[in-house]
Amino acid sequence: MSLFDWFANRQKNEPIQHPVQPEREISDGLWTKCESCGVLAYSKDLRANQMVCPDCDHHNRVYSPERIRQLIDADTWYPLNEQITPTDPLGFRDRKAYADRIRETQDKTRLSDAVQTGLGRLEGLPVALGVMDFRFMGGSMGSVVGEKLTRLIETATAERVPVIIVCASGGARMQEGMLSLMQMAKISGALERHRSQRLLYLPILTHPTTGGVTASFAMLGDLILAEPKALIGFAGRRVIEQTLREKLPSDFQTAEYLQHHGFVDVIVSRTQLKKTLATLIQMHQPIPRPTPPLHVPDHVPNLTATMVPD
Repeated sequence: MSLFDWFANRQKNEPIQHPVQPEREISDGLWTKCESCGVLAYSKDLRANQMVCPDCDHHNRVYSPERIRQLIDADTWYPLNEQITPTDPLGFRDRKAYADRIRETQDKTRLSDAVQTGLGRLEGLPVALGVMDFRFMGGSMGSVVGEKLTRLIETATAERVPVIIVCASGGARMQEGMLSLMQMAKISGALERHRSQRLLYLPILTHPTTGGVTASFAMLGDLILAEPKALIGFAGRRVIEQTLREKLPSDFQTAEYLQHHGFVDVIVSRTQLKKTLATLIQMHQPIPRPTPPLHVPDHVPNLTATMVPD
């Protein structure tokens, strides 16, 4: 048997065993994979970059505690109306009782409902901030969301400070029926009273902002800001296509599409958002009026003149 035949038979009967390489262990949460480009980023660096991918500029979804940390100066946040919690006024039941879903979501997110509101300072400037949280039943707007945002706006009006609302919602909460839709008018009315005092309101449209939120307070800002590539609209894409019986553009209902058509004023990267908001607030600060000089009529004697004795 030749050496070649021996080697061929050995390969056929006894496959060569390759040494097993130990798998690299990566701690949970140490790395984050970008949803858009798939690049792994060190989570600490990604968070320092406001959860914006350094490779493709994709804005990863962030939730209300992180938003507050990004926008409000350290140790200046004062939450409002945390004690308000939702109920089940309609006794809504689908596959699961609404009350059970609320309780489970509260335990999972540690939030009372889909919005956090409070007062704080942004680059040293006093603001009233509301931040919607998509984790809580898709950020849907129910009675508690409407009540907390209305109270926030009324507090801002009384304190004469600007209002900022970070929008992230699937729309009105269907489990509360008409009570949910009423919040659109209630919040809009509070914003009108705020506007009548010549105070600033800035909504920030993030991914996604849809339904009744878009149809009300999200589009009532003095300036409407949006994050890049955020989904913004009222009805869903498929509903519109089936109604119009035509194919919509690929970028339909994106922030860029809405800016091109005049529904959004400016698109701001999250890394520049705090600085941009501070600039806008400073530009819209009321100008103090100088005190006019005291007008003294001619017939009034000069009281500062030295009195001559008789």
